[in-house]
Amino acid sequence: MSLPKLYLLDGMALVYRAHFVFINNPIRNSKGTNTSAAYGFTNTLIDLLTNRNPSHLAVAFDTSAPTDRHKIFPEYKAQREEMPEELSDAIPVVKDIIRAFNIPVLEIDGYEADDIIGTLARQAEREGFETFMVTPDKDFGQLVDAHTFMYRPGRKGGEVEILGVPEVCEKWGIERPEQVIDCLGMIGDSVDNIPGIPGIGPKTAQKLISQFGSLEGLLENTEQLKGKQKEKIEQNADQARLSKNLATINTSVPLDVAPGDLKIPKKDDDKLKELFTELEFNSLGKRVFGKDFHAGHGGGSPKGDSFALESESTTSVANKKKSETLENT
Repeated sequence: MSLPKLYLLDGMALVYRAHFVFINNPIRNSKGTNTSAAYGFTNTLIDLLTNRNPSHLAVAFDTSAPTDRHKIFPEYKAQREEMPEELSDAIPVVKDIIRAFNIPVLEIDGYEADDIIGTLARQAEREGFETFMVTPDKDFGQLVDAHTFMYRPGRKGGEVEILGVPEVCEKWGIERPEQVIDCLGMIGDSVDNIPGIPGIGPKTAQKLISQFGSLEGLLENTEQLKGKQKEKIEQNADQARLSKNLATINTSVPLDVAPGDLKIPKKDDDKLKELFTELEFNSLGKRVFGKDFHAGHGGGSPKGDSFALESESTTSVANKKKSETLENT
C-alpha cells in the first residue's frame, strides 16, 4: 500500500524565483501589470497537481514579523535588498490563486516558512506520509529522512531534483542529514547573513565533521587542532554555536493544522476562472479547464504551454548565490 503524499511548498522562495526568472522580459497583461510571479508560481503548482499526484498539499509563507532568530541576532537577513514593488504587489495575487485552488496558505507571525514546513514534515513522518518539501533552499537538507524528501526545481532547463538521505549526504559530504546544520554552523550562510567561522569553507567543514561528528564535538576537542585553524575556531566558538542555532529549522511551531488536514479538496472553478481571466493566463487556463477556456487578450502567458519554471535558478542576486553555494557544497 502506497503512502499518502504530502507536498509542502516554500511559497516565498518559489514566488521570488518565478519573478526573477522573467526579470529581463517580464510577463505583463494588457493593463501593463507584471504577472511573472503569479504565472511562474501557478505553473509550478499546476505541474505538481497534474504530474505528481499529491494527496495533501499546503503552501507556507513568511510574514514581516520578527522571529526568534532576529531577536538573538538582529543582523539576521539584514543585508537583503528591499523587495521590488512589482513582486510585493504579486504576493497577494499568488495567495488568491492558491486559495482559489482551496489549498491552505500557512503563515504565522514569529516563524518562517521553513519552520512551518519543518514542523509539518516531522509530524507527517510520524503519521505515515511521504513528504516532499518543494524549495530551492539547501537548508532543508537537514530535514530529509526515510520518507521526507527535498523537491528542488531544476536549473537552466534541467530536470527536477529529488533528494533523499543518500543524495543529501553525498552533496554535503556528511554521514547524516542533520549534520547539514553543523556544516552551516561552521561555514555560515551569506544569503541569511549567518556568520559561521571565518576561514572555514565547505571542504574544511566536511573534514571537521568527518573527524569530530558535530560542531559541538569539534569545539570540545580543539586541542587536537593546530595553528591558525585552532586559533580561529577557538576564538569564534560562540559565533559558531549561534550560527548553528540560526540555521536550525524549528520543528515545533504551534500549528492549528496537521498533515491529515491538508487533503487536496475540489478547487473553486468560478474564482479560478475569474483570476485567470483577469491575469490573462490563457495557457494555464487551458491546462486546468480545457481547450475552450479563453482569457481575453492572452498577453499574460509565454507562447505555448511548455514553459517550466525550472528553466532558470535565478531569483535575486542573493538567492542566486545561495543556489550556487549548494551546487558547490
